Amino acid sequence: MRALLPDPDRPGRVQAALDRVESARWADPLLMRLRGLVRSLPEGTRDALHGTRLGHPVHPVLVQVPIGTWTSAAVLDLLPGRRRGAGLLVGVGLAAAAPAALAGWADWAELHKPQMRVGLVHAAANTVAVGLYAASLAARLRGRRMKGRALAYAGLLTVSAGGALGGHLAYRQAAGVNHAEPVSVLAGPGWQPVGELADFPVGTPVSRMLGEVPVFVLRQADGTVHVLADRCSHQAGPLSGGEVADGCVRCPWHGSTFRLTDGHVVHGPSTAPQPVFETRVTAGLLEARLPGT
Repeated sequence: MRALLPDPDRPGRVQAALDRVESARWADPLLMRLRGLVRSLPEGTRDALHGTRLGHPVHPVLVQVPIGTWTSAAVLDLLPGRRRGAGLLVGVGLAAAAPAALAGWADWAELHKPQMRVGLVHAAANTVAVGLYAASLAARLRGRRMKGRALAYAGLLTVSAGGALGGHLAYRQAAGVNHAEPVSVLAGPGWQPVGELADFPVGTPVSRMLGEVPVFVLRQADGTVHVLADRCSHQAGPLSGGEVADGCVRCPWHGSTFRLTDGHVVHGPSTAPQPVFETRVTAGLLEARLPGT
């Protein structure tokens, strides 16, 4: 057990293995082909799979069904007279795995390469688990209950390993988290100077600092000034380097599109709105603040 955990001198074996996966460049050609395949889906379909309209990622919600049913099946397999119920739960989990996987692939295709490498192993583990559960269901239907139970427990072990990799993606690699969440803490309260209004070009977005927060600033010809957090809520891409059109800004990294007036997500992969600042001009100085501060 000591070898699995980090110590003051070197990382544990699990951490070292994950570090190797993150840096496995040999898999990159496959990653790019798979990414292109996923991105060939219509934008509206990908938005639905991301959970853009819901304002919450869909994949973590959908995976609860197969994980929950398969865990419940494992419990029922331990109880006498519950074999039929266990088989039914295995089948429900298999049916629910497909939409969960689709949502996961949609999110995966909009990650950075180190995250994609881990995500590919995560998907491979889950695919093996689905195969084991499918074999388990087939064995149960043929009356080979002991084999079905053994395959199901192997599937549960495999999907648990896949889930651990998913946790690594979320908690260590910050895949799927709201990268704009710290803005409300770092920006500070009240009106703060952004710069002289005359220094901001009309129609061209620029990046400035508001306290500790990089902000996107766009001065328009009618005198309106939009100030948003510059780091995209999806993966922290620089919005100031993106395209502005139709009252929206599109992130140059993965294409998340936000409305300038209120930060609403028009297109994913982001599911979290972009923080928007109130603005005012005092004696030629542009000032901004978060609403309500």
